[in-house]
Amino acid sequence: MTKYEYSKVATPVKSIGRIYTEKTSQLRPPYQRDRDRVIHSRAFRRLKHKTQVFINTDIDHYRTRITHSLEVSQIARTFAKIFKLNEDLCETVSLAHDLGHPPFGHAGEESLNECMTNFNGFDHNIQTLRIVTLLENKYYNFKGLNLSLETLDGLIKHNGPIEDKTMFDEILGPKIFKNKIHFLNKPSLEAQFSSISDDIAYNSHDLQDGIKAGLFNVNDLSYIPVLSDIIYKHKKKNKHRNKELIINEIIREIINEMVKDVIKNTRKNLKMDNSKNINDIYKSKLRLVDFSEKMKDFDQEIKFFLKENMYKHPLVANKTKQGMKIVNTLFKKIIKKPKNFIKNTYLNSFQKERIVCDFIAGMTDRYAIKLYKSIK
Repeated sequence: MTKYEYSKVATPVKSIGRIYTEKTSQLRPPYQRDRDRVIHSRAFRRLKHKTQVFINTDIDHYRTRITHSLEVSQIARTFAKIFKLNEDLCETVSLAHDLGHPPFGHAGEESLNECMTNFNGFDHNIQTLRIVTLLENKYYNFKGLNLSLETLDGLIKHNGPIEDKTMFDEILGPKIFKNKIHFLNKPSLEAQFSSISDDIAYNSHDLQDGIKAGLFNVNDLSYIPVLSDIIYKHKKKNKHRNKELIINEIIREIINEMVKDVIKNTRKNLKMDNSKNINDIYKSKLRLVDFSEKMKDFDQEIKFFLKENMYKHPLVANKTKQGMKIVNTLFKKIIKKPKNFIKNTYLNSFQKERIVCDFIAGMTDRYAIKLYKSIK
């Protein structure tokens, strides 16, 4: 794609740079290089054995962190293409956004945060940044992946501008970004689309996995506005179809409706904001990429339904407790004799507790379970 095909509010093809200066590539633009570095990282490979909702030892067809990340990236690329934005940047931020998730999903995160209460806590978004700036070790001249500043900015602001960066400074180091990131600016449109694609993907696909697991059925969803009309239409037209096929079609239409809503609402917001270039996007007072009020209600209804009927379901809750127990036990055991588990080169680099936290956060579900069984 040439620079003339991009919108004026897109992130330019030419990056403003990286934390550590590198020669540009004659073969690949900067965000494609970023994407390739993420995909070839150890942290990305391990996502295939990390929990989305169901612990990754149950059934092969449930989603994992890697399938979720791939699905987010494809939705984000759709938005990028429609708005003539930088597709490579959209894809890169989407693929990298969950690199910092520990084993056992949010249960693992909650448990690690408790273990690190006296040591600045644990946050999977900040852990993602530790991975891409410090922990991946594949290059002679720097630690981390040395991603472009635009990619780092998108990862930092996955949930919006950062008003208090104390936790970032404490966990990453105050000089890690060399004053090259403007924390109070809005994220790029590419990063905003990646973030809302995350919402669309996990809502719709968690519904699908919950139905597949038998935690609830399609009829249980029929009272939710927007969704009720979609379900009624498909059940009426396809009475004799395979149930799984009908569910697939319903989930596909949910995604389609949410995507169409974001496109329509974002176009309205951009027109109202009258942004002329990327700098206007950074300084905008509005949340430009967003759902309409009707779709926000729908989004919240799905989140509430999933919380009550899936995440709190006894089958999931029991696995959640098990995951938290495993993480907590591993931390207590490893912190006593970290040299038995972690290479000295890492132990000498950071605070002991943070290194143990990094070690556990990097584990897959199955490795954590295996190690727990061997040392409990």
